[in-house]
Amino acid sequence: MAGWNADTAAGPVGSGTITLVEGTSFCISLPNGDIHPEYPHGVFFQDTRILSRWSLTFNGQPLEPLAAETKEPYRALFAGRITRSDGYADTPLIVERLREVGAGIQEQVTIRNYSPNPAECVMSVRAESDFADLFEVKEARIQRRWEETREADGDSLTIRATWQDVRKGILIQAPGADVTQDAVTYRVSIAPHSQWSTVLTAVPSTEAASPPPPSFIHPEGDGLSPRDRRRQEWVAKIPVVQLGNRSIERTLRRSYDDLGALRIEDPNYPERIVVAAGAPWFMTLFGRDSLWASEMSMPVDPSLALGTLQTLADRQGKVVDPMSEEEPGKILHEVRLDVSSGLSLGGKSVYYGSVDATPLFVTVLGTVSRWGFAKETIAALLPHADRALDWIRDYGDKDGDGFVEYERLNPQGLINQGWKDSWDGINFADGRMAEPPIALCEVQAYVYDAYMARSWIAYDAGDTALGDELADRAAQLKKRFNEQFWIPERGCYAIALDGKKRQVDACASNIGHCLWVGLVDEDKAPQVAERLMSPEMFSGWGVRTLASDMGAYNPASYHNGSVWPHDNAVIAAGLMRYGFVAEAQRIATALMEAAEFSDGRLPELFCGFSRDQFAEPVPYPTACSPQAWAATTPIQLVTTLMRYDTHVSRGGFWMDPVLPESYGNLHISNAPMGGGRITIDIADSVPTVQGLPEGMVFHKGHRPWLTELVKEAGHRKKPG
Repeated sequence: MAGWNADTAAGPVGSGTITLVEGTSFCISLPNGDIHPEYPHGVFFQDTRILSRWSLTFNGQPLEPLAAETKEPYRALFAGRITRSDGYADTPLIVERLREVGAGIQEQVTIRNYSPNPAECVMSVRAESDFADLFEVKEARIQRRWEETREADGDSLTIRATWQDVRKGILIQAPGADVTQDAVTYRVSIAPHSQWSTVLTAVPSTEAASPPPPSFIHPEGDGLSPRDRRRQEWVAKIPVVQLGNRSIERTLRRSYDDLGALRIEDPNYPERIVVAAGAPWFMTLFGRDSLWASEMSMPVDPSLALGTLQTLADRQGKVVDPMSEEEPGKILHEVRLDVSSGLSLGGKSVYYGSVDATPLFVTVLGTVSRWGFAKETIAALLPHADRALDWIRDYGDKDGDGFVEYERLNPQGLINQGWKDSWDGINFADGRMAEPPIALCEVQAYVYDAYMARSWIAYDAGDTALGDELADRAAQLKKRFNEQFWIPERGCYAIALDGKKRQVDACASNIGHCLWVGLVDEDKAPQVAERLMSPEMFSGWGVRTLASDMGAYNPASYHNGSVWPHDNAVIAAGLMRYGFVAEAQRIATALMEAAEFSDGRLPELFCGFSRDQFAEPVPYPTACSPQAWAATTPIQLVTTLMRYDTHVSRGGFWMDPVLPESYGNLHISNAPMGGGRITIDIADSVPTVQGLPEGMVFHKGHRPWLTELVKEAGHRKKPG
C-alpha cells in the first residue's frame, strides 16, 4: 500500500524511532522521546501534524537515550540520562518520560536524583507546530506557510495558525512552569535520593476557551485512561491464545494488540468499527487493506469485517468523476479526514483508484455471511454487492473480454491500481514496464471469488436464476484465465495481460492469490507451488514479490523482490487449499521466525535478501509498523495451519490441524463463534472443541469451498 501518489515512497522515519498509535492519532519520535521537524516525525491528529517539535533539554543538553519501551500501542516509556557539563560519563540524574497518545499527547516527566547531594536542574520544553498535511510530511515537501501566533497565559501556551480560511490551534499545558511565547521552563531542585515529576499535555484547540484535556496517564492507583478502557473492552471480546511455542504466542498477542490499536470509528456511526490500514502514514480507512485485514482477522473479531463493509458501502461510488476516479458501484481506495486533503486527492477526501477493492468487497461479504450475522444485516449489504458486480461488468471490464483491467483516469492518479501500486510494480521478465490497461492475475481471482460468493448467497436464498448466472460467469472466467494467463514453458501464470493482451511474463507472487480462491486448474497447481517455493521466489523468510531471476528484481524495492507478510499469508492459505501442506507450513514458520527479530511485530514488508546471505530479515527503510494486514498475518497463518473455518447457517464448524511440531500444543479460549464463545484445544495434532452454540456440529476436514457449494447447488436443481 503506497500512499496516494506512490511515485514517491514515504521518507524514512529513521532507525530506532518509536511509533505510538491510537485510532487515527499517532506519534513518531526519536529513541530519546524528542520530535524534531527535520525528520518525518511528529504528533498527528486527523491527518495533520499538530506537533512538529517537542524537545526537552536539561541544563541545555538533550537527553541521552537509555531505553524506550512500548507498553501499549498508544503508550511508551522512555528512559534517558542528563549529561554532565564537567565531562564525567556517569550522571546521577535519570529522566523517565511516560507518553500516551490520544487526541494529542500527554507526557509525565520524572527526574530521579541518585546522588547523595541535592541537584539543580533547568528543564526546558520547546514546542512547535507546522500544521502540515500528512502527505507534505511523508514526502518532505512542506508547501504551506501558516500565519502563526503564540500566546502564553499562566502555565499554558496556545499556538494558533491560519492558512487561507482554515484555522488550527494547539494548547500546551505545563502546570507550575514559567511559560513565555518561546519556551516552557522548569527550574527544579531535587533533594538527594528523591525525585521530581510533572505532567505536560498538548492537545488540538479550536475554541478560545478550550476545555481541560481528557485525562491521559494515571500514575497513582488503578485509574485507567480512555485508551486503557478501550483496550480492556477489546481484550475482553477477543480470544486468549496459549501456545507451547512462546515466541509464536508473543507474535499472536502482539497482532491482537496492534489490531486493537488500529481500529477507528466511522464518525457518523460510532458503533461501526473499521480497521485503519497502518501507522504512521495510513491511519485511515482503505478499501483493499481494510478488507484484507478484516478478512484475515475474522476468527478474532468478525464484527470488524462487518463494520468495514458497512462503512465502505456508505461511500460506494455513485457518479463518474475522473479526478477522484469514482464510478458507480466502485469501492474506494482511501479516505482522508482533513480539509487539506485537497492537496492529495484531487480536491476530494475520497479516492477510488483501486481495481481490486470492489471484488474484494463482495468476497468479504461472502465470508461475513458465513460467520452468522443476522439475516437482515447481510440483506442490507446485498444491493451494494450487486452494484459492485455491476461495476465489474460495466466499468471494470471496459473492453468486454471478461477480464477486469485498470488504467488511471487522470495524470494524478495511481499508475498501478492493484495491491502492488508503486509506479514500477508491474513488468515483464526482461524488466520492461507493462502498459495499461492492465489485467492483473490476482484481480481475476478476486472477481472469480466474488462471483462464487454472490452465487452461493443467491442459491442459499432460493434465487437459482442469479445463482446460475454468476456460477456460469465464474466458470467462463476460470476457463479463459487458464487459457490466456498460463505460460506452459515457465510453469506459472503471467502476472498480467497488458493493454495489447500480451502476457506480462514476469514470475511474481501474485499467482499465489489465484490458489487462494481455487482459480488454478488442478493439473497446473503443482507447478505453481513449485515455482513459489523455488530459490528464486522463496527467500527463506517468505515468498518474494518478484523472482530473483527477473529483469526488474531488486531485493530492496517496494514491490519488485521484497517480502510482504500479508501476501505470504494469502499464498500459504492457497497452498493449503490445494493440499500443499509442507509448503504452507514452511512459509508460516519462516514468517513467525522473521517476527522474532522485531519483537513479535511483523512489518509491512522487509527486503528480499536470501536467508543464506543475511541471518536476519533486512528491514525495508520506510515500512509501516504497526500495519493492519501485517498485524493480521500471524492470525491468518495460524488459522490456515489449524484449517479453521465456519459456516454458521449450515450449522458447521471445521478444523483439521496440521500445526508443525515446533508450535507445541495450542489452547484458545473466548473465541467468537455464531454468537457464542468456544474453547479449542489441539494436543499432539488432535483437536477438541467445547461450547459450540446449539445446533452447530464440529467436522474434521476443510469447510466446503464456495466452488463446491455452488457446484452442489447447481446440480441439485437439475432434473434427474
